[in-house]
Amino acid sequence: MSRRRKAEPLKQTARTPLSLRFGPRSLAFRVIAFSTVWAILTLIVIFTLITTLYRQANERGFDSLLSAHLFNLIGSVGVSEGGSLTGAPDLGDLRFSEPKSGWYWSVEPASEGVSGELHSSSMTKAILSPSVAEVPFNASFQRSYTTEGIDGEELEVFESEFVLDAKNRAARFRVMGNRTELEQEISAFQRRLLTYLSLFGVGMIAINAIAILLGLQPLRRVRDALAMVREGTAQKLDGRFPAEIEPLANETNALIENNKRIVERSRTQVGNLAHSLKTPLAVLINEGRALGGAKGQLIAEQAASMQKQIDHYLQRARVAAQRDSVVYRTPVAPLVQRMVRVLQKLNPQTDLSLSLPAVDIVFAGEREDLEELLGNLLDNAMKWARSAVAVSVAPIPGKKTGAGKEGAVNLFEISIEDDGPGIPEDKAREALKRGRRLDETRPGTGLGLAIVADLVNEYGGVLALERSSMGGLKAVVRMRSLH
Repeated sequence: MSRRRKAEPLKQTARTPLSLRFGPRSLAFRVIAFSTVWAILTLIVIFTLITTLYRQANERGFDSLLSAHLFNLIGSVGVSEGGSLTGAPDLGDLRFSEPKSGWYWSVEPASEGVSGELHSSSMTKAILSPSVAEVPFNASFQRSYTTEGIDGEELEVFESEFVLDAKNRAARFRVMGNRTELEQEISAFQRRLLTYLSLFGVGMIAINAIAILLGLQPLRRVRDALAMVREGTAQKLDGRFPAEIEPLANETNALIENNKRIVERSRTQVGNLAHSLKTPLAVLINEGRALGGAKGQLIAEQAASMQKQIDHYLQRARVAAQRDSVVYRTPVAPLVQRMVRVLQKLNPQTDLSLSLPAVDIVFAGEREDLEELLGNLLDNAMKWARSAVAVSVAPIPGKKTGAGKEGAVNLFEISIEDDGPGIPEDKAREALKRGRRLDETRPGTGLGLAIVADLVNEYGGVLALERSSMGGLKAVVRMRSLH
């Protein structure tokens, strides 16, 4: 029995839309949150300031009104020769004639020789006032205080003692205003103001958020342009960007061009090195064969092994050089079909079947790398198969990293299986080690599966060896595809 090789997690790099990255690390979130907090604090200060000024203005007006009524009342009351209080005050406010309205006035004796009492028709019973010891008069013989009204309302009282005639006969004058009405009016104003400021604040925050998101749209355009470069559909960041972002776009384009030069220089150096070593290694192989004997055979074998090792590591260097700088696009189906046709002609005795998906799959890498990967796996399967080999290619649903299509990493899977003897359970890992051959009776170098494993690892993919339903080995490769 074969045992499935435990695969390492696939290295994935997903791009998530700017609009979905709305968290504490998001620039839009920070700006909007800061402006929202600032707007709320500003509105709270405005609300407090306006209500304070409104209250002060109303209280000053209320006190001025009571003071005016008090002087009007003093001017409307006199004392008769007999000492009785006389007068019919008309303060010009109907509330002083409405019972229990909270607006009252009264005139009481404040010295000897004065009798009687006058009060407004709204005052249906006496209203208590604090003693002079509790609330003393000022230098103008006036005092003000609050007390409870007839219906439990709060009253603001302006009180004064005034001499009525030359005999120094005095009376105490009180004008009372309904302070509860004042507080209710102030409360109503605060509620209306709070409603208006809340609506204004919500609108201001919404407009501010929209303006910030629109202002950050160029960053989304840069992200999309970079994604197009990463996917190979564009060579640089194209388009007009704001003055603040244009230097970033220019530097990014310069970096892309520099990476392209690095790739080309690496390829040139790889080719030069391969070409410079090709002849010396060929000479060593030929000299070893010409020398003959055990030493000659050893020299030839070691030189051939050295040649394969150099080819392999140069291939890895080329893959590593281009992997993180420029992403290439390689359609998978045409390449697999071509390789299957070639191998079918070379191995007519083996039944080679192919299953392809209905959708187009594009490999995020170079054609030569995919050819080497498939070639080694197909060569291994054809070598060990008794009569049949099955090849299948299928897309793997993207792993969601965010809402929407753009938040998915697209993968595809290549499966190659045969009806051969397979790999024993205790030898599955050995088969992937460089130069290890499980059966010395078959031709080969023991590098095929190791090269495949290295290529898959360089591209951040997964290689798994499983037991095939056909009885032999099933090699499964999972790699990243482009959108």
